[in-house]
Amino acid sequence: MAAKPVGMANKGPSFGLSRQVQDKIDSKYDTELEQILVEWISRQCGTCVGRPEPGKTGFQAWLKDGCVLSELINSLFSGDKPVKKIQGSSMAFKQMEQISQFLSAAEKYGVTKTDMFQTVDLWEGKDLAAVQRTLSALGSLAITKDEGTYNGDPNWFFKKAQENKRDFSDEQLKAGKGVIGLQMGSNKGASQGGMSYGRPRQIL
Repeated sequence: MAAKPVGMANKGPSFGLSRQVQDKIDSKYDTELEQILVEWISRQCGTCVGRPEPGKTGFQAWLKDGCVLSELINSLFSGDKPVKKIQGSSMAFKQMEQISQFLSAAEKYGVTKTDMFQTVDLWEGKDLAAVQRTLSALGSLAITKDEGTYNGDPNWFFKKAQENKRDFSDEQLKAGKGVIGLQMGSNKGASQGGMSYGRPRQIL
């Protein structure tokens, strides 16, 4: 009988498709962005949050109990703070609860659901790139809102695009409409009168 391949002895995400998926997710983690985020959070929250060991593992360990994240989101609100209680704990469910409080406060601040990481992405280290995405979105919002609570280099994050709409002149907006027409194909002389699809269905 042939011996089992050595790789088969590994369990869970260490082999096969799930390992490939995890490697792909890990490859999206950005070490340069990590440095920016660490610098921003340290400036935003002050010395109370300390600094992590460099690298993905250090970054995860720093944020894992949710306290640093809660300090960060609270620092962006000038009035009532959204996270009322920030308390470090070694208990898993308490840490996850603290992360959840950060996530709901970030949503309240304006981070969209598509930019939001899941608690397990951080706590279990499943997708730290998603954590980076959420924090980048938060930084962008803080700069865009310009409420005087952002503490960092304005070049670290992009301003949200919708804020620039009011800067377009009427001519630019008209020119933009022409571009859309070309992308969609010519719409000159088109009307619903010429469209026959769907009619038989209406008769039935």
